Amino acid sequence: MLALLAVPVVGAVATTVIVTTTAGAEQADTAGLLQAEAWSAQSGARTENTGDTGGGKNVGWLANGDWMRYDGVDLGGTGSLTAGVRVAAASRAGGTVELRAGTQTGELLASYPVNYTGGWQTWTTKTAVSPTALTGKQTVFVVLKSDQQSDFININWLRFERTPTATIPGSPTGGTTTTPPTKPPTSAPPAPQTGWPTVDPAKQAADTAAFFARKPKPVTNNPVKVPEFNAQCTVSHHNNDDPIVFPGLTGAAHNHTFFGNKTTDAASTTESLLAGNTTCNPTGDHSAYWIPTLYQNGKVVDPKGAVTVYYGSRLKDPSKTQPFPTGLRMIAGDAKTQTDTPDKQGNHFWCAGIGGATGRTPDGEYPVCAPTAELVRQITFPDCWDGVHLDSPNHKDHMANGDYTGACPKSHPVPIPSVSFVIAYPLNTNTTGITLSSGNGYSMHADFFNAWEPEELARRVRDCLDQGYKCNSAGNF
Repeated sequence: MLALLAVPVVGAVATTVIVTTTAGAEQADTAGLLQAEAWSAQSGARTENTGDTGGGKNVGWLANGDWMRYDGVDLGGTGSLTAGVRVAAASRAGGTVELRAGTQTGELLASYPVNYTGGWQTWTTKTAVSPTALTGKQTVFVVLKSDQQSDFININWLRFERTPTATIPGSPTGGTTTTPPTKPPTSAPPAPQTGWPTVDPAKQAADTAAFFARKPKPVTNNPVKVPEFNAQCTVSHHNNDDPIVFPGLTGAAHNHTFFGNKTTDAASTTESLLAGNTTCNPTGDHSAYWIPTLYQNGKVVDPKGAVTVYYGSRLKDPSKTQPFPTGLRMIAGDAKTQTDTPDKQGNHFWCAGIGGATGRTPDGEYPVCAPTAELVRQITFPDCWDGVHLDSPNHKDHMANGDYTGACPKSHPVPIPSVSFVIAYPLNTNTTGITLSSGNGYSMHADFFNAWEPEELARRVRDCLDQGYKCNSAGNF
């Protein structure tokens, strides 16, 4: 590509020199392109398949106050930094996309006004020369601002590109200038690994081989022919942290009710959880479990007694089930869901016990239970793993559900235990005034951060699930 550059000349009028900018690596200092869905944390963001050139996913449902955080973004070295963002909008209200360093209110890297582009999948690229002097790896926030509160923009990718300072051959002064930035591409390359932590493939292969070489213990006591074991975990604490969605950001989430690991907070890691004490029986389960806090008329209502965490298998042949890797994270449900499913079979509470439900609350969200029953919610996680990633940017894409037989799709071929929370609340005839910290009842969701002691988990999966028999919390028939 040829570019016309104004080159300053001492003692003369500035002249124009034609230089070639299709240079090799010595003239390229491109920090690169970042998929919008590869966030490290977010608030209000959701992914969807994109119609943009290159396919993949884009981030949508973005409204005023929503944000995404990207850790370790390389802004490159010297030279002018151009920041680009690929956007689409069907809303005519418009708004602004801000890129900021460090925090949501940190140094402004770039700002883009966004108006109607013709549709949610009608894409355009916005670019701006950044005023920042920052270089190297930084934490970058995308902050969305609009005068309306509903969704106003989709984002497909971000791009940070340096225009290096280059010496112009033949310049009378040997002076320097900057070459103009190359145009950001209109299609997206493969997503980077940011937000997709992986297992050690050699270790995972060795662990899997060792697991299936393990001899199950003999079945005794004529147990029920159901592949299942459980953990009984009481509430440990509450806070506004979420180490999966908002790692390292204290107080960034809605309030959560935690059970299991007593140390769970925004800074939790696999290592810290394994070192932490637990409220679970068995004590070999150091996993972190959490759900949005339930309130009635503004007062916290905790689950009654222990929350039962079931581990089972839906496979026709459960002997193929293997333990999930230490450090696996996943989420079931969606905090942004605030309406029922069209078939009215979605995210529902129910009444367990004699008499069951006797009616519904005036808003229709919650059942009214008989005096001999209680309010219950069950949440079930996906049970097929891609075999590679411990997490994904939306904390769901590395997981999938098996079909009606439990068989896993080719994209997620590894059958792991089916995890399910059964949560009973001490509420029955009076269920009015109930809310969740994430919104109404349809927003119920749950998080799981695996920190089982590997031997304890492997023993239960091999003895109980793989042989197809029901075990207790101790992992015995």
